[in-house]
Amino acid sequence: MPANASLQLADGTICHGASFGAERTVAGEVVFCTGLTGYVETLTDPSYRGQILVLTYPLQGNYGVPDGAAALRSMESRRVQVLGLVVSRHCASPSHHASRGTLGEWLRREGVPAIEGVDVRSLTKRLRSFGTMRGTLSAGSAAASARVEEVGRDVVRAVSPAETTRHEGSGALRILVVDTGCKENIVRSLTSRGAGVIRAPYHAAWEPHLDEVDGLLLANGPGDPADLADLSGRIGRVLDRGIPTLGICLGHQLLAIAAGARTFKLKFGHRSQNQPVQETSTRRAYVTSQNHGYAVDPASLGADWEPWFVNLNDGTNEGIRHAFRPFRSVQFHPEAAAGPQDTAHLFDDFLHMVAEMKGATRR
Repeated sequence: MPANASLQLADGTICHGASFGAERTVAGEVVFCTGLTGYVETLTDPSYRGQILVLTYPLQGNYGVPDGAAALRSMESRRVQVLGLVVSRHCASPSHHASRGTLGEWLRREGVPAIEGVDVRSLTKRLRSFGTMRGTLSAGSAAASARVEEVGRDVVRAVSPAETTRHEGSGALRILVVDTGCKENIVRSLTSRGAGVIRAPYHAAWEPHLDEVDGLLLANGPGDPADLADLSGRIGRVLDRGIPTLGICLGHQLLAIAAGARTFKLKFGHRSQNQPVQETSTRRAYVTSQNHGYAVDPASLGADWEPWFVNLNDGTNEGIRHAFRPFRSVQFHPEAAAGPQDTAHLFDDFLHMVAEMKGATRR
């Protein structure tokens, strides 16, 4: 295996390996994901935009990459979102009935550099010990010497759509999704339950659409929620209307900020499909999929808000809800099939709440 690629961390640590993606140099935040499978969904998750991702499971690419209808079911966006990829071993001969190419071929088409032959567990231990840090991934003998940076304050706009789209549902309910990098399966989770969806860019004037919907969903996305102070202010003003609201991941953090709470950066974040959380009222535990580097400080919640879920690994907040108004949010991804369906019922609960509020308004 020729050593023609390297990853250098901000603390001076250098990992050498072989390139199997695009030949270029990138720089960004280095994070790790401990999921055992799901690399197609993971790499297309908009919340990873601007990050160099380390996958800890030792073999990646063994079931290839799908296209056509299978790709539409698997991919969370229309492109690879990670800035670079670091793995222990890449499988160049995948085996799966839906495979239409290798992971390496896909990354090369997408212009994403990748390195294999790295001791990813040792690298992960370093990131867990010293915290997430920036790094530079240089892959291929022809890699450019200039570093490519993703600007944190612009990263959400980069994954938000340019215009509003509509998705018809079979039922009477309609939900407005404020898109800050929304995963495709969030929209599918709503439409498969009969709800129509209006999907609007966060930076556009989405408030006028509130007059034609029954509920509001604040989507996931990348970056620091504090960089979106204008958006959280807009959300705060919308809450006065009392429209049923569900926040997911970044949307959870923005809802909390709109309610007056604070957020903080985690040492190394939660990125996997096996994060255990517990519902505070029932004490029931769930397996969840997560991808975030920031968390809500539950001590900063107002008197009318309460913690809803807690992380069983580190005790951080995993959800909040209002004591008597139809506002709630979760830090994890109920659409991501961890468990595999442990928390999918949250969409049913949300739509039930929306239907009840709609019926009460009509009466």
